[in-house]
Amino acid sequence: MPSLKDLRNRITSVKSTQKITKAMKMVAAAKLRKAQENAEKGRAYSEKMNNIISNLKKSITDISSSPKLLAGNNKNDVHLCVVMTADRGLCGGFNTNIVKKAREFFNQIIDSNKKLKIITVGSKGDDQLKRNFKDYILERITYKNLKNITVNEASELTSKIITMFNNNEFDVCTIFYNKFKSVISQEPQAQQIIPVENLEEGDEDNNDVQYEFEPDESEILEHLLPQNITTQIFKAFLENAASEQGSRMSAMDNATRNAGDLIDKLTINYNRSRQAVITKELIEIISGAESL
Repeated sequence: MPSLKDLRNRITSVKSTQKITKAMKMVAAAKLRKAQENAEKGRAYSEKMNNIISNLKKSITDISSSPKLLAGNNKNDVHLCVVMTADRGLCGGFNTNIVKKAREFFNQIIDSNKKLKIITVGSKGDDQLKRNFKDYILERITYKNLKNITVNEASELTSKIITMFNNNEFDVCTIFYNKFKSVISQEPQAQQIIPVENLEEGDEDNNDVQYEFEPDESEILEHLLPQNITTQIFKAFLENAASEQGSRMSAMDNATRNAGDLIDKLTINYNRSRQAVITKELIEIISGAESL
C-alpha cells in the first residue's frame, strides 16, 4: 500500500498535469476558430476549381492531346502517395486516422503488384509509416520550424510533384489528409490530384452550365492545372490545421476530465489511509494508557 507521502506526491503530480492539459485545451480552442474559418473559405474555392477542370476535361474531344497532368500518361503502374500529418502530437487520433487510411491504400497497391512511392509531410506520419513502409519512402518533409503553413509551402511541394511526374517517376498521385467536420469529427481523405479525377454523378453543380474559354482549353489548362494542384494541396494543409486543433482540443478536454477523476480517487485513498493511520495511533495510545 502506498504511503501518505507517495499519495500526496501523486496528487500533486496529477494536478500539475491537469493544469497543462487545461492550458493546451484553451490554446487549441483559440487557434481552432481561425483555422476553421480558413478551412471553410479554402474549401469552396478548391472545390469550384476542381469542378471547372473536371468539366473542362469532359469537353475535350481529343483527350490524348490534352496536358498529361489532366489525362495522365495512360498508365497506372506507379503510385506516388503524399501522406500529410502533423509535426506535433497530443492531438488524439488525428495522425493515426490519416495513417490508417493511407496504409489501407498502400496494401491495395502492393497486392495489385504495382509500384508504390511515398512522400511524408509531417514527422508524426513518418514515425508510424517507417516501421512497415520504410523502403517505399522517398522523401520526408517537416515544417516544425514554421508557425503557419502558407501557400508557398504548398507551391514548393507542387513543384516537386510536377517535376517527378514530368520525369516519368510515377503515373498517379494521391494525397492523404483529414477533412474537418467538427471538433469531435474529422474524416480521413484520399484525393487523387494527378491525373484529375472525373466527377461522379451528382458531384457536379450546375451541370447545364456551358463554359466558353478564350484562348482554347488546352492553353488554359497548361497554366491552370499546376495552380489547381497547389490549391488542392493548400486546401489539405488548411483542413489538416483545423482538424489538428479540433482533435487536440477534444483530446485535452478528455485528459483534463480524466485527471480530475484520478485526483478524486487519489484524494479518497489518501483520506482513508490518513484516517487509518490516525485510528491506529489512537488505538496504540488507548492500549498504552490501559496497560498503566
